[in-house]
Amino acid sequence: MDVLDQLDDLGPAKIIHVHEPSVGLKGIVVVDNTAAGPAIGGLRMVADGSLEECRRLARAMSLKNAAAGLAHGGGKSVLCADPKLPADRKEELIRAMACALANCDDYIIGPDMGTDETCMGWVHDEIGRAVGLPRELGGIPLDEIGATAWGLRHSIEVAAEFADLELAGARVVIQGYVNVGRPAARFLTEIGCVIVAAADSMGAVYAERGLDIDQLDELKRGGSSVTEYADGKLLSAEELVAVDCDIWVPAARPDVIHVDNADQLRARLVVSGANIATTPGAEIALHQRGVINVPDFIANAGGVICAAMEYHGSTESAVFDQIAERVRQNTRHVLENSLSQDKPPRESATQLSVDRIRKAMSTRRWSIF
Repeated sequence: MDVLDQLDDLGPAKIIHVHEPSVGLKGIVVVDNTAAGPAIGGLRMVADGSLEECRRLARAMSLKNAAAGLAHGGGKSVLCADPKLPADRKEELIRAMACALANCDDYIIGPDMGTDETCMGWVHDEIGRAVGLPRELGGIPLDEIGATAWGLRHSIEVAAEFADLELAGARVVIQGYVNVGRPAARFLTEIGCVIVAAADSMGAVYAERGLDIDQLDELKRGGSSVTEYADGKLLSAEELVAVDCDIWVPAARPDVIHVDNADQLRARLVVSGANIATTPGAEIALHQRGVINVPDFIANAGGVICAAMEYHGSTESAVFDQIAERVRQNTRHVLENSLSQDKPPRESATQLSVDRIRKAMSTRRWSIF
């Protein structure tokens, strides 16, 4: 697709390709919309990153930040490299990426897939413009405290009302048992849910009576995969989608639920911990089947709410209440509108965000993104 074909009246405002052969750096940055303020969005480190994925993720951040009522636009950056590189090589690339973005002062970098608070410390050291920093640098480490997962818990609590679902004993599948999926499992078991399947990049494991999340966490802390879980049944990615459950939580890569597998999904709720985890066609198919799908930028806004509060000098103790309040309010608003107007939740959520973005744009002197 041609870059010009990707433009609309909201953005993107800026697309930057980063290439520094001397260090093997290749990256992409999309600043989508800054009408409400400088963009906040994560730095994703993946070997197969693309402009199209980066553009879609940046738009998702614009919608997410607007829905959350933040004084920030949306952006995203992708560093095209293996996140499992040796630590010194990973640091070299991330520092180089940060330096390449030194003058892109309308974009504030946060952690994302393949990066964490240590990486944000390197970015901050180079250009002084990062969120999700280690506590030692005055930050609120959003992955460590489970900010995104905390929001997911509250979104699920609200959505369960619309699905007539009792959470005590509800069976949950978590696809992506890493930075978001792990704390989500913990928060959900605290309210009575049972995690019956979990997946990471190496595969998936299933236990009909529920997985022991303490054992799963011990495996992940030791650098092992969930596939090494004792007494579990190993599943393929395709089989994971078809597990009989009440709640399916995608918390990894984009487009894991698509038109070719949406009809296999056997859940009553889909609540996304990952951005753009379901394709538009899949969301329509799920809605037609009566499966409630809470859009990513509504359900997983906890991380960016935490990042924005850190950027504006808030404290960690204030973060949890704000995440719960905003995510619960937006989830209820979107699902009530979806029900009353008989349209997929994403349509209602997108309208909420776009209205706020356009209102912010109307206050600007120039017609800019």
